[in-house]
Amino acid sequence: MKFYTLSEARQKFASVLDIAKLEGAVRITRRDGRSFLLSPEKESCSPLDVQGVQLHWSREDIIHAVREGRDRQNHS
Repeated sequence: MKFYTLSEARQKFASVLDIAKLEGAVRITRRDGRSFLLSPEKESCSPLDVQGVQLHWSREDIIHAVREGRDRQNHS
């Protein structure tokens, strides 16, 4: 973990953020001795962000499936 004084962190803020992202966190210490841990926020994933499935369908297979679904919907 990298350590910075408040004035160093202020001068190199973009770099401090990059290092926090790479290493997980950095510690910033004030003159009065108080210190703060700066760490990147965990990225949240959308519940709709799902991995695709390889079906290896041809164009004709897809057209057939769509038409079949439309026919079922029209006959309901």
